Amino acid sequence: MKDELIRDRDIVIVGQQSWDVEIGSNCKNIAEEFCKHNRVLYVNAPLDRITAWKSSNDEKVKKRLCLIKNKEKGLFKIQENLWNLYPDTIIESINWIGSDKVYNLFNKLNNRKFSKSIQKALDELGFKDIILFNDNDISRSFYLKELLKPQVSIYYSRDYMLGVDYWKKHGEVLEPLLIAKSDICTANSMYLKEYCGKYNSKSYYVGQGCDFEAFKNVSDIIPADIERIKYPIIGYVGALQGLRLDIELLAGIATAKPDWQIVLVGPEDESFKLSRLHHFSNIHFLGSKPPQQLASYIKAFDVCINPQIVNEVTIGNYPRKIDEYLILGKPIVATKTETMKSFGEHVYLAENKEDYLELIEKTLKENSEVSAKSRIEFASSHTWENSVKEIYKAINSHILCQ
Repeated sequence: MKDELIRDRDIVIVGQQSWDVEIGSNCKNIAEEFCKHNRVLYVNAPLDRITAWKSSNDEKVKKRLCLIKNKEKGLFKIQENLWNLYPDTIIESINWIGSDKVYNLFNKLNNRKFSKSIQKALDELGFKDIILFNDNDISRSFYLKELLKPQVSIYYSRDYMLGVDYWKKHGEVLEPLLIAKSDICTANSMYLKEYCGKYNSKSYYVGQGCDFEAFKNVSDIIPADIERIKYPIIGYVGALQGLRLDIELLAGIATAKPDWQIVLVGPEDESFKLSRLHHFSNIHFLGSKPPQQLASYIKAFDVCINPQIVNEVTIGNYPRKIDEYLILGKPIVATKTETMKSFGEHVYLAENKEDYLELIEKTLKENSEVSAKSRIEFASSHTWENSVKEIYKAINSHILCQ
């Protein structure tokens, strides 16, 4: 069988999330997989002027400003074959600009400043004939293909960015153009693969991985703040955002089943903080937890849920938390979306409140060791190694056609 691995190449990663962001990141996991056989430069998002001004007391912003002002080298080695770059420049905050012509002028200037910072790191590391991997960075990296001249440019779609007003403003024009001019596009869901395929025929579904390290050998000790809560516990772990989760659905479940305890673990946005969910005695907000503790909370749930609201943002996304629930063998009820259909044999899929009530009730009665084992086996196939192999196949197919 032919070895599909890409080896001994220089790969540059740009994207939405910087390395020092604490939450899980597809791109960081992909970088760690890439660097097993290649040299990888992971580039943090450049600091923009408004963030530098408004968030000057934030520790991450302070570090970036210090490196820029003191002209310190922002290139750090994370591990063997993997480096992280803090760009030594501040780009202009331009999303507010209404004129496409003026916006594009400033965006070119921002891209030039960004690429210049990246090129200095490439020269220092001796990177040549790079593979450029762009994780959903629509504007800041729009011109990097022309400026850095990679041998292969890849656009990675793992979220429908245009469902968010900020990205929609200029992204409706820019993202299709960026997808079209990239050599290949890769996506973590079939929905996003088909979306990219509208603009680039070389679009590939590469699946999704999950880092299961924190889910091995989970302690049986129940966290103190959940131990006091009565059972059954219907639980959710993840960011609590009104754009992605159905607040009224949660309220409806809590109202219909006052004996069920709904436990929400994760940071809240303003819509959740101000919601009526805080007035329910059977809804418990436990706040953010360190990543290494999340498995203990999930293990304490009787049923795990993913009560997504179906919109442009969520319809095609791949929720990482589903694999985290499955790897612990937990029964799950989740909102039915295009991506979730592929989980249908292992996850109960609901379309409304009535479905959620019926399926949670069913799950509480029917869960078994056999079904738990089946869930674990299914989730175990969703590794970053397998996902990156699919990315390598896409790259190889492009290189062979050159």
